[in-house]
Order: sequence, then C-alpha cells, then structure tokens
Amino acid sequence: MTKKPYPLEFKPDLDEAARRWDAYWVGDIIDRPVVHVSAHWPDRKGRVGSNYYDCVYGDMDRVIETALLNAWATYHAGEAIPGTNFSFGPDEVAVFCGAELEFAEGSPTTNWSRPFVDDWNAVLPLRLNENHPLWQRMLEFNRRASGKMAGKMLIAQIDLHTNMDILAPIRNPERLCMDLLDMPEIIDRAMAGARAIFPTIWNSIAQAAQMDRFGYTGGGYSMEGAATLQCDFSCMMSPDMFRRWVMPALEEEATYARHVFYHWDGPGALKHIDAICESKGLHTLGYVPTCGPDTEDRIMHIRQLDLLRECQRRGKAVQFCGTPDECKAAHKVLDPRKVAYFTSTDTPQAADDLLKWFVKNT
Repeated sequence: MTKKPYPLEFKPDLDEAARRWDAYWVGDIIDRPVVHVSAHWPDRKGRVGSNYYDCVYGDMDRVIETALLNAWATYHAGEAIPGTNFSFGPDEVAVFCGAELEFAEGSPTTNWSRPFVDDWNAVLPLRLNENHPLWQRMLEFNRRASGKMAGKMLIAQIDLHTNMDILAPIRNPERLCMDLLDMPEIIDRAMAGARAIFPTIWNSIAQAAQMDRFGYTGGGYSMEGAATLQCDFSCMMSPDMFRRWVMPALEEEATYARHVFYHWDGPGALKHIDAICESKGLHTLGYVPTCGPDTEDRIMHIRQLDLLRECQRRGKAVQFCGTPDECKAAHKVLDPRKVAYFTSTDTPQAADDLLKWFVKNT
C-alpha cells in the first residue's frame, strides 16, 4: 500500500481513488476496474489550455493559472486525478542536451529539435546542460507550480522521451538507423550517456516540484501514481536491437517510478511485444495504434481488443481509451483486474452513472 495521500480541493474523494489505484497496481480489484472518467462542470468555465509554445515562451504564472482554472472546471470522477506538467515538446530532453528547439510558424502545439551530432566521438559522453536556459525554466516552472497548486491539484513528470529517444533527435533518425548497423559500439557509449542523464532529469524535477523520488508531491498523489516511459524510435529498430539497447534502459528507468505506464507508439513497435511483455518494470501497456490523422482517431482501442487480451494473457495490464459505450463493450472481454479505462462524459451525472454501471456489471 502507498502512503495516505494529501487531500486535494479539486478531488475530494482522493482517498478512495488512491485505494483503487493501489489495488490495480497489485493486480487486485475492489468492486470494479479502474475507471478514469471526467466531465465539465456545467456552471464553471475553463480556458483554452496552454501549448508547448506557451510553456517555452509564455508567462509561467498564466500557464499555471490556466491549469488550475481548467482543473477547477472539471469533474474528476472515479480514478481521474487532477494534474498537469509543463513539457516544452517531445524533444525537450534532447534540447537540454544541446539540440536547438524549433517551432513552425502557426503551429504552437508541436515542435522538434535540430540535429547537431555529426561525429559521435566529438560529443560523447552525452551530458545534460544544467545551465541551459530552458532547463532552468523547467525547474522554475515546477518550483512555482508546487506552491500555487499545493492542496488543489498535482504536478506530473514531463514527457520522458529518454533512452534512444534522446539519440534520434540529436543525430537524425535516418543517420541513427545506419549507426545501429555500422557502429554498435559507439551506440553502446551513447546509450550509456543517455541512461546517465535520466536520474538527473527525474530527481531534479522531483526536487523542484517537491516530489519524493516515487512521484509524490506536496499536494498528494502524483497523477495515477505512475510515470509514463516510452521509446518512439523503437518502431525503427529490430527486436534484437531493442533488447540490446532500449529494454535495459527502460527497466532501469522504471526503478525510479513507483509504477509505470508504457507508451507503446504505433504499429511498427508491435514487433517488440515479446520483450515488452517479458519486462519486469513496465506494468501497464498503453498502445497507440495511430489510426488516423485526427487526434480523436488516433486511439481506437475498441479495434485492438485481440491485442489487449493477448497482453493481458501474458501478464500485463492495459490501458483502454474510448467512449463510455466502448468501455462497456470492452469490459465484456477484458480482465477487469488488468485494465485501466480512460474516458469522458458530457455531464458529471453521466460520469457517476458510468461508475455505477461498472460496479453492477463487474
């Protein structure tokens, strides 16, 4: 069992949610599966959420206030817990290591980094530039938020595109693919540096946000009590390469979190199912099938039930994202002890009704 969470203004039933998450992490169940469901309060108005550009260039206090306002305007039902992070983009760790961050004009919601490694020998071992202005801004963001959000909502870890996802943006994915074949010993050295960076990233942000090393904050229970780890570059690697370089790094990273969701991104990464399901540190698999160009079409787990059942058969828990009706349909075939449902409803009453349905039908 985890320690008793602090009370949160925006999640008055946090104690109950924490108990259900605790049961889930040990493969148990209380009276229904974990259900992360939210809705807008009809009499409260939020604000358009902040994007990467706002976090990099905008007023920090306004970004924090926007997160607080949106959490206040949201009904967090079931195991939904109000929280946010202040990520600068998917390549932010690469930027902290020396890459240059770039935005396209008129596209503030995404960005990328400019590769800078022409000769690995000239940059190894990789190091975090602790004086980088964006790294210092990240720490300041978390320090400010820890005071403003305490007792209301939680701070989560940033997008942890670490391990091989550091090497790809600083080298260029195509060139890195050739390096894996042509100079594996150099990649051994590069990955050793990437793995050494992870504890500094994790511990420094945890300290700034007043978390303990497992992700608790001064405000309480950090999100779902878990970190999200990933390696998006894995879709471009063979299973043997993944086992050599990525899997040991993921297992090492997992020791820093109390529990782990693995962001399993794209059909090209399915080739690694054996290694992922054999892992000790990756508890819940969150597969992203990338079904379409629109955000709402990207995660369609109702079409992935055979895969999710296979992962459960191999001992893993899975994340299921979908509409309330899709969650109900999936509940008929998925093991309720090994699934976390993520959905939203139009009204708070509908969220409560969904939770009652799960209790009745479990």
